[in-house]
Order: sequence, then C-alpha cells, then structure tokens
Amino acid sequence: MRPPLDIKIGDILLLRKPHPCGGSEWEVYRIGADIGLRCRTCGRCVLLPRFRVESRVKRITRPPG
Repeated sequence: MRPPLDIKIGDILLLRKPHPCGGSEWEVYRIGADIGLRCRTCGRCVLLPRFRVESRVKRITRPPG
C-alpha cells in the first residue's frame, strides 16, 4: 500500500483522462476523505473519493507563493 499523496488546496492536478470539455487540469478546492476538484477550462466542480483521485493523477503542480 502506497502512502497518500501530498495534495493541498490550490494545487493543480493533471489527470490521466481529459474532461469532456477538453481540459485536463484540475484545481483542488477541498481536501478530506473526498477531494473537490474544479476544471480549469470550464469551471465544473466534482467531488471524488481520495483513492480515485490518487490513482488518476499524472502530475501535481503547486502555484508559486
């Protein structure tokens, strides 16, 4: 079993599959057992279980500051 990823509010996640709108970058807006993500292209918000998000992440980008 892998340790949980270090995901913080404001991080930008690149997921394996693109959103139907064409965007593939998501901003984290909520952390807990479920992780809240907002599509950076269309603004759609989704709430996914942590294990599902961690299995789909390709890259985590932290905003400067």
